[in-house]
Amino acid sequence: MITFEQVSVRYADSAAPVLNGVDLTVPEGELCLLVGPSGSGKSTLLGTVSGLVPHFTGGVLHGRVTVGGRDTREHRPRELADLVGTVGQDPLAHFVTDTVEDELAYGMESLGLPGDVMRRRVEETLDLLGLADLRDRSLNSLSGGQQQRVAIGSVLTVHPRVLVLDEPTSALDPGAAEEVLSVLQRLVHDLGTTVLMAEHRLERVVQYADQVLLLTPDAPPVLGEPAEVMAHSPVHPPVVGLGRLAGWRPLPLSVRDARRKAAPLRAALDGRAPATVDSSSGTPIATTDRLAVRRGPVPALRGVDLALRPGEITALMGRNGAGKSTLLGSLVGLHAPASGSVKVGGRTPHRTRPAELIREVGLVPQDPRDLLYGESVAAECAAADRDAGAAAGTCRALVERLLPGIADGTHPRDLSEGQRLTLALAVVLTARPPLLLLDEPTRGLDYAAKARLVEILRGLAAEDHAVLLATHDVELAAELAHRTVILAEGEIVADGPTAEVVVSSPAFAPQVAKVLAPGPWLTVGQVAEALGA
Repeated sequence: MITFEQVSVRYADSAAPVLNGVDLTVPEGELCLLVGPSGSGKSTLLGTVSGLVPHFTGGVLHGRVTVGGRDTREHRPRELADLVGTVGQDPLAHFVTDTVEDELAYGMESLGLPGDVMRRRVEETLDLLGLADLRDRSLNSLSGGQQQRVAIGSVLTVHPRVLVLDEPTSALDPGAAEEVLSVLQRLVHDLGTTVLMAEHRLERVVQYADQVLLLTPDAPPVLGEPAEVMAHSPVHPPVVGLGRLAGWRPLPLSVRDARRKAAPLRAALDGRAPATVDSSSGTPIATTDRLAVRRGPVPALRGVDLALRPGEITALMGRNGAGKSTLLGSLVGLHAPASGSVKVGGRTPHRTRPAELIREVGLVPQDPRDLLYGESVAAECAAADRDAGAAAGTCRALVERLLPGIADGTHPRDLSEGQRLTLALAVVLTARPPLLLLDEPTRGLDYAAKARLVEILRGLAAEDHAVLLATHDVELAAELAHRTVILAEGEIVADGPTAEVVVSSPAFAPQVAKVLAPGPWLTVGQVAEALGA
């Protein structure tokens, strides 16, 4: 269905090709998972299939990509729209109408399909994706999982034979991610759709893949069976890391398969326990007292009591729409309380000048572009040093530490999602605020970049910074957080040590905890340390 013939892509400002020597075939009716480190060319490869590369993104494409017999060099994206459907990370950026039903019909209207055909396909898609009850709903009123299903549905009504997805679960809570992945399985198994998907959160998706395509900067692409590729892939989910540590063959890709092999490992760990970290008991850096916030007519937070202490890393979790981003925004003064109060460093955030507040609290938002306005990475870093009163080169050193190899002259818009997030994080960290807030900080980050982020945040906590991160990444919370707070419908429903909170919740438990239950283990690192490996 998709054929790459010696494909290379080089951009004008790039010293080396982003892709080089891609020569392979993706069969029809299979889910092919694209994995690799940040900046390895995953989004570029997806763009060559949809025709966005080189027609809209620029660059020079060598070789040939054919989809269903059509050469993407000779067919622009609109000429491939009936064959290839593309869904990106942000469904809201994909929408062009206001309601679910109108969005499902829009693509067919653009192609001039007859009205009776459009009506039938809309009904079929509503049923296929479980959206019938939402047909008249405003797109802005939907949860993240519902929006992602609508985005997928809007391209499915055109009946594409190929579906291209760039990190479709990156911004979704575990439940919403399962919704989207179950839809993709139905498309592959029942309709024979070919799905090409890039995703960093392999713990969610690798068990569903028919094939895995591994891209690494210094080696030719590798296409193969998931277990075979994962055996040597530099990026892999925790369940694979646990299998490598234990020497399991074949490597398990799912929690269920790992549990079947785990009895000897459980026996070896019997009587041992991971090291515990005491929660901070110092004077809080920030507090909320019965905080209530409204977003228009909707109550977003209800009576939230929270204290953030120096040296403590807190994970803020909950389904999409639970109020996590609103709570972070309240701590930096973006939202005034409807009732209750917020204090950060003794100040009331929404009444404090930004130039003063930046010394107390820093927020890395979900969309890092909200912070980036310079013409180059170097310009962004220089501005961050000036705004924070830091020594020249401070921000640039942080960027290099988090994600090495980003060129000074690169424009922020030309960075990958993960690279933009890294730059935004470095900009905020330059001021070294006592309280650091991060909203979905691992979105677009591979495992290596995530490990570097963990190292930096641990270092900040050791220097008595308080860290609050809103995340759907249960593996990050297990690895990093001393404490986990779970929000639901704007209220705190759980607050305690991470090991207690996440293990008690099937939705938020990490893979290692599920495999080795009922033990206290959360991460592969804990198991390796206990075994002396």
